[in-house]
Amino acid sequence: MSSVAERRPIIRGEHVYLRAAERDDIGLFVRWFNDAEVLRNLAMRAPMSEAAEAQWFERMFGAEIIRSTQQGKPRVDIRLGGAMIFTAQVNPGDGVNPAPVTPYQGLDHFGLAVSGIDAIAADLRKKGVEFTKGPHSPRPGIKICFLRGPQGISIELLDRDPKYS
Repeated sequence: MSSVAERRPIIRGEHVYLRAAERDDIGLFVRWFNDAEVLRNLAMRAPMSEAAEAQWFERMFGAEIIRSTQQGKPRVDIRLGGAMIFTAQVNPGDGVNPAPVTPYQGLDHFGLAVSGIDAIAADLRKKGVEFTKGPHSPRPGIKICFLRGPQGISIELLDRDPKYS
């Protein structure tokens, strides 16, 4: 384990010290990824059009679509609950790898807290959503399901309720 003095910072400021992630950081990452106040956005690179991806989230989940211009190019972002999903168009030659097949190491899926999962899942099925695992209770107090979003994104719906046993 290296000391802070031995680490090579990327950016050092009065209130910020940014550096490459280290093995000792895993516990922090787990806490941060499970804290809604910390995890407010995700970023995706998509070879499909940004508009098509945004429309999918809007149609399936009622997400808010935010259109803007950045560096002279149109940009489409998605507000889903309290989180922002930033999209970036991928063009041939951009050097971006294809999406991995789930499950895989790293950020495998993102989850949405819901209430009334069975009705929500039934509505999504009617809209043509592909479920990779239907609603089930892996342990008392929760019911979950997994569905496939654009580009193979794995999305979990999670309903916490004591009635689930």
